[in-house]
Amino acid sequence: MNDDAAKANLYDYLKHEREAVLAKLDGLCEYDVRRPLTVTGTNLLGLVKHLATWEARYLGEVFGRPFPEPLSRWDVEAERLADMWASEHESRSDVVARYRRVWEHSDATVAALALDATGRVAWWQDAEVPLFNILVHLLAETSRHAGHADILREELDAAVGTDAEAMAEKEHDPAFWAERRAEIEAAARSSR
Repeated sequence: MNDDAAKANLYDYLKHEREAVLAKLDGLCEYDVRRPLTVTGTNLLGLVKHLATWEARYLGEVFGRPFPEPLSRWDVEAERLADMWASEHESRSDVVARYRRVWEHSDATVAALALDATGRVAWWQDAEVPLFNILVHLLAETSRHAGHADILREELDAAVGTDAEAMAEKEHDPAFWAERRAEIEAAARSSR
């Protein structure tokens, strides 16, 4: 596989994962996309905001193409976790629109650079890193958070899948899942 094909393949997977994350917001009310669903406060809209912030850094700042909008600072303690949740002053549409603007900015960076083009990652001890590594890292990070979003959404309304259509078409009814969960719980208890 040549470099152009490898870059296109990696970037196509990243684009798919981005859309999968946004699909997890579909059909939910404002409260449900914002509410903390884990002990640490993880929430769906916060995942989108976090991904937007870090993709803007990795495919912007790292390659000398800073995203034109302000980003919370990674090196200022008070701002470090600000990207993990949306305040009451940030609407869902604002956070999603910003993520899409980041995509446009990232698309331009990826289109302009070869896979072996390097950038400096200040938060990786100022390492010089090629675009290939950055794309792999972003794909892994976005996929990881898409998995978090899968679990959060399933917990909210049992919707599963990677897009809005798949989530709307439930393969099994609640009784099926209750039986399955009971079967798994019984197996777990018997292992004690």
